[in-house]
Amino acid sequence: MLTDPNVQEILMDITDDEKRSFPIIECILKGKTNDLEIAEETEIKLNTVRKVLYKLYDAGIATYKKSNDPETHKFIYSWKFDQEKVNDIINEKYDKFSEEIDKSIEYEEENMFFACNSNHRYKFEEATENNFTCPDCGDSLEFQDNSAIITELLRKKDERVPSKRSTGK
Repeated sequence: MLTDPNVQEILMDITDDEKRSFPIIECILKGKTNDLEIAEETEIKLNTVRKVLYKLYDAGIATYKKSNDPETHKFIYSWKFDQEKVNDIINEKYDKFSEEIDKSIEYEEENMFFACNSNHRYKFEEATENNFTCPDCGDSLEFQDNSAIITELLRKKDERVPSKRSTGK
């Protein structure tokens, strides 16, 4: 699971600490649930372990149960990593990305563009209002074929589809 680039990206966004968050999560996935055990296993300071775990908790990716140690009478926090929530976040991110790409494709397909040598780009309506002269630099505006842009947007959308399916949803 942690080798999936989408999962890595999500966890990095949440924890801002890739170097320490992955070993902590790996520990939980391997069955170490106590924050003290995790700190000992990973050789990461307990405060740092807790900081990462609470960031995951705030994101809804980790949950914990608090219990009392019968010997020391101190609280013990047992943590659980919610893989399903990670899948949900990935799917939400994919859906948002897909929606943005679809809007961009629609925009490109529904408009005709004109550009100057400085790459200022205008829709047909704006170009005609300015007599096909760039209002920024004064160069003439020429028709710009945007089929390569549309093809690239479609490629980006297609390359994200397998990531969504790989989460098991």
